[in-house]
Amino acid sequence: MIDFIRELASAAGKLAAEGRRTLSEAEIHTKRSSADLVTAVDRRVEEFICAEIRRRHPGHGIFGEETGRSGDPAEYCWIIDPIDGTTSFVHGFPYYSVSIALQYRGRTVAGAVCAPELGELFHAEAGKGAFLNGGRLRVSATGELSRALLATGFGCVRARMRPDNFDYLPEITRRVQDIRRCGSAALDLCNVAAGRFDGYWEFALQPYDIAAGVLILEEAGGRVTDIGGGGDWPANGFIATNGTLHPALLGCFPEKRSQPRRSSR
Repeated sequence: MIDFIRELASAAGKLAAEGRRTLSEAEIHTKRSSADLVTAVDRRVEEFICAEIRRRHPGHGIFGEETGRSGDPAEYCWIIDPIDGTTSFVHGFPYYSVSIALQYRGRTVAGAVCAPELGELFHAEAGKGAFLNGGRLRVSATGELSRALLATGFGCVRARMRPDNFDYLPEITRRVQDIRRCGSAALDLCNVAAGRFDGYWEFALQPYDIAAGVLILEEAGGRVTDIGGGGDWPANGFIATNGTLHPALLGCFPEKRSQPRRSSR
């Protein structure tokens, strides 16, 4: 199964990159606001992925960002983000990705994230480790915020959520070495898995943003919780770290502390 997922993510990434080179203004649209973009390429890539899955696994369910849920309820369900980081994609910034995950009875068992402009293909199977272009991944050993490079995003600001990320960003920025904001949750998680980032937090994420990336991170030795340390993610915020740094980053959200709960994912 993982070979199929890797090949599918790679082919979808190639299709996305080809679409980017010929992208026209007429193919760029908005959803809920002018900052919430979707393109004809997003839809074309998702259609391609769904068609390949249905051809190989007609009895499986599918949950895609652009087409929603399809197929009969099934033990197996595919979670798809055809282009995670569409704004980057539209502007020609190479930090976008294709994310494909396979869940069995609600648990992610395999996934791949392809960054075609960067030439990177991440993948993982539950219990078998995480890999980048065939090389095994391992999270960093950073344990102090003062030495940490973190990533985040601002979807919650555009969604007008309160509290939003600006309520936490100034204090976190003062505590860490630096922060990056690149625009693809799937790739941010993969970069934590690769040890490039030490942690990542965000609000207003959806399952298709993170399904594959979470498995890749956990298989590389990382940890994921909500911002209270529990399992209600991404609904109650989302924190992903190398594990060692996790208690320190959780401490940046003191009013959100809760008793840890097992995630249903």
